[in-house]
Amino acid sequence: MEFYVEEGKQFSEKCQSLVLSALSIGNVGQLAVDLLISSLRADRIGFLDDPNVLPCVGNDAYSASPPGQLALPLEVYETSSSQLSIVQQRSPVVKGMVVQFARNLANFAAANGIKHVVLLSSLDFGRWQSIDMSSGLQTYYLSSSSMDGKDDECDRLGFKRLQDYNPSQRTWKYLCDLAEANNLEEQDFPFEELGDEDYLASLPFAALFSCFKAKGLKVTCLLCYCSEGDNIPEAFHLADATSQILGLTANSFRGKEAGKWIVPFSWKSVYGPPPDMSLF
Repeated sequence: MEFYVEEGKQFSEKCQSLVLSALSIGNVGQLAVDLLISSLRADRIGFLDDPNVLPCVGNDAYSASPPGQLALPLEVYETSSSQLSIVQQRSPVVKGMVVQFARNLANFAAANGIKHVVLLSSLDFGRWQSIDMSSGLQTYYLSSSSMDGKDDECDRLGFKRLQDYNPSQRTWKYLCDLAEANNLEEQDFPFEELGDEDYLASLPFAALFSCFKAKGLKVTCLLCYCSEGDNIPEAFHLADATSQILGLTANSFRGKEAGKWIVPFSWKSVYGPPPDMSLF
């Protein structure tokens, strides 16, 4: 993985927290990162180039009048006022290379002085075992602070630990072995078939969690359940949970509304451009 810094910019030593997304159902993690970049007025400082990420290109996602600035698969942003770095991933990882990509990203974070990684992703609502909507949308977490994934600060904020996380379960152990031994080659899970107990460890966030943890970094995964469709409410929810865990104050945000968020310009066409009304 190569880091290309934009001219006149550099990675700040003050930014010891990193927020990034892991691709999953509904792209909730990417939408939440979009909200954070837009609302914190984060400055793009460079790009990451990794052979394990599929190439893509697009236009500026945040300006009302795009100046023709290209958006690439892995972009690095910073907000010095919040001492925060953000990585936005816009395309998926090559099949079978998720752990290698996670290793590369963990090496980048460790080399640049990152101490705490906040990883945003989503889970399939169809796999929710005990549905309780009485208290609304819930934030679930997984932390490297303890062996069982618990974290006192997350509990204080009212987040719920992933109950199905079991570090001794076969797929989690396999990921841990891959993350800690760089000489092991990645392959599909070497089991005859995957069951429900293997679901969490088969997701991209699990590989990232394991590799960041193996590098000695503190990792907090924030997740929510969703279905495919309009997942903007879940994105707001996950972005708000991120601001809580990082202790971001109202002064950190530039939104004018009570909700503090600035909706990215690209969201206006998230489902494509409006129809040509002359057709009617």
